[in-house]
Amino acid sequence: MTKEMDEPIKTVVCRNCNAAIDEETFVTHLKVCDSCGHHHYLTAHERLELLIDAGSFEEHDADLYSIDSLEFPEYPQKLARDIAKTGLRSEMLSGIANIGGHPTAIAIGDVRFIGGTCGSVIGEKVTRCIERALENRVPLVLVSVSGGMRMQEGTLALMQMAKTAAACAAYAKEGVFYISVVTDPTFGGATASYTSLGDVIIAEPGARIGFAGPLAVASLREELPEDFQKAESLLAHGFIDAIVHRAEMRRMLMELLEFAR
Repeated sequence: MTKEMDEPIKTVVCRNCNAAIDEETFVTHLKVCDSCGHHHYLTAHERLELLIDAGSFEEHDADLYSIDSLEFPEYPQKLARDIAKTGLRSEMLSGIANIGGHPTAIAIGDVRFIGGTCGSVIGEKVTRCIERALENRVPLVLVSVSGGMRMQEGTLALMQMAKTAAACAAYAKEGVFYISVVTDPTFGGATASYTSLGDVIIAEPGARIGFAGPLAVASLREELPEDFQKAESLLAHGFIDAIVHRAEMRRMLMELLEFAR
């Protein structure tokens, strides 16, 4: 037998339906379950590669990182752990890239970095990305994923809601085009600020979106609809404009950017 035949087939278990998926198939299908269609997490770099024209990305603000200003227990260790795990210095990747030939300011969150929670760095990166888009008169694409505002940074984290919302308002006043892409999960202050302020808001299928996270909602002890805080429910109630499968997201962005040119 060959070495390849001796090696066991690696599988991934779907977080939604528990189906066993061949790892190679899982990656080829963009980490979407063949059985139930569940969209699993992508890293910031994986999503960047999926959306932009190959080789067109110019990263900005890669040197920004969080500090432990409140001396929160174990926060420095968690930052160091996730910097090593992700290869990123913060929870967001940002810069300028082409999407279908259209120069675009883009920022993408990474859920692996302390749950994608929003600290002072994400507020600064989003704001700088918006300001760069305005300065260059290019469209803006922000891809959100967030566990809420980062408790380890307290009020400094909460301030980013007002900061990013003000930047979005200035951008909108100038009539430049902003596409907000919402992925699973997106909760808390991200939802209550820049995520909800796009000219067009697109979500992936099944994305959980809301202000209060699952634990806070559970504490209400009320029976809620099965699809509560899911993209499908939010579309039905007018909170988002479209639900787009991951495999079709780049095409959708290209069409929107062409339309708004």
